Amino acid sequence: MNLSLSSIFRIIGIVLVVISIAMLPSFLVSLIYDDSSVYMPFLLTFIISGLAGLLLTKICEKHTHQLKVRDGFLIVTLCWFISAALGAVPFVITGSIPNPVDAFFESCSGFSTTGASILSDVESLPRGILFWRSFTHWIGGMGILIFAIALMPSLGISGQNIAVSETPGPSLDKTSPKMSDTAKALYTIYLLFTVVETIMLMLGGMSLYDALIHTFGTVGTGGFSSYNDSIGHFDSTYIRMTVTGFMVLCGINFNLYFFSLKRGLRTVLEDSEIKLYLLFLALSTFFIFTVLMVTGQYGSPGDAASDSVFQTASILTTTGYATADYETWPSICQMVLLLLMFVGGCSSSTSGGIKVVRILVLLKLIRRGISTRLHPNVIETVKLNGKNMSSDTVSAIVNHIFLYIVLVFFGAFIVSFENIDLITCFSSVITCLGNIGPGFGAIGPAENFSGMTELSKGLLAIYMIAGRLELYTLFIILTPRFWNQDY
Repeated sequence: MNLSLSSIFRIIGIVLVVISIAMLPSFLVSLIYDDSSVYMPFLLTFIISGLAGLLLTKICEKHTHQLKVRDGFLIVTLCWFISAALGAVPFVITGSIPNPVDAFFESCSGFSTTGASILSDVESLPRGILFWRSFTHWIGGMGILIFAIALMPSLGISGQNIAVSETPGPSLDKTSPKMSDTAKALYTIYLLFTVVETIMLMLGGMSLYDALIHTFGTVGTGGFSSYNDSIGHFDSTYIRMTVTGFMVLCGINFNLYFFSLKRGLRTVLEDSEIKLYLLFLALSTFFIFTVLMVTGQYGSPGDAASDSVFQTASILTTTGYATADYETWPSICQMVLLLLMFVGGCSSSTSGGIKVVRILVLLKLIRRGISTRLHPNVIETVKLNGKNMSSDTVSAIVNHIFLYIVLVFFGAFIVSFENIDLITCFSSVITCLGNIGPGFGAIGPAENFSGMTELSKGLLAIYMIAGRLELYTLFIILTPRFWNQDY
């Protein structure tokens, strides 16, 4: 099968070291709050995983080879599952989530920035665990391997073919001549958003601890909170609007931020995907606000507007924070939110879902189909931002949307063996595959996934990672052709 196993194991070692180092802030938080039952498990996991990672990189140091695209697919898939498994260890050891399947589900939800949870009372958990739970959003939001790629040149490894496979989060378009420089540039923007939002939330009255946790959930578009009632706990219009603003910003293509600094704001304003993204946001917010006011759901226009824009942004960007129980809203409002769950944010953002650019191309294909019926002899190409799209790219987008829909129905079929209502079956799959978090029915914003069987939770955990890897990265390695050395 011609895989560069030594190089693969060496990169896995690098990721193990990265994840172990990422546990140090949670260790420090536990130490500050003097919780020995938590900081010792973090310290133990840090030492064991760090040493294992260093050992792998040292053993494989002299046998590394140039990585191929096939290697990239395997590396990305393995590293995401290994990271999720390692991230579950503190949950199990501390007894916060003693069931390994539940802990793996929670960890997958964190790293994939889904925000779905099996926890009914998060406020009862130790602060170090809550910090780690939300910090996994920040790590996974940009992509675990994006950070590793920034380190690889110093280790003599090229990250180009890993970048081809590492599709979640900002894609590594060539913003700089070197992949490592591109990764560093994207992380600089990501870090800047993190710092600015943290400061703004603290100015709104949050403690540093709460500000960091909710910033991780916002910039990573994950949605984990340290409170049972999420952002609604703070009852602050300023905090709601601040979080709303950063959810919208992090649902935009991160590469465009880089290009706008070099070429001006016009780069962002002329992007077709952003225009449609903001149109979806504006129209959905206005529609929900109007329905809520007409039906008398809210007495105050200000409260209705605040909840409408917040929940619309939260669902569209697949963040999953909540300020209201939208299941008490009129059915038409819930339907709008359900449709937004399929759409998701922009490509190369930290958001999940099908992505706005694919919806845009699909709409263009429908328009071309209508035009072809009316004028059979006219040849009309599909354009994006004024440039013709290749037939291969258009075909890949259509295939992705088709596979997405097939997986929704397949997942709902498996979950339906639990004999739960149809709304819960479908929304649980949609929200996990789209990395959204809350759904409808038994897994609504006021509920969680704890009532599901281990089979369903295991499947949905895989779906979270599959959605984060844009489907094909995971499913490619499950095909016989991938393992056939003749290809």
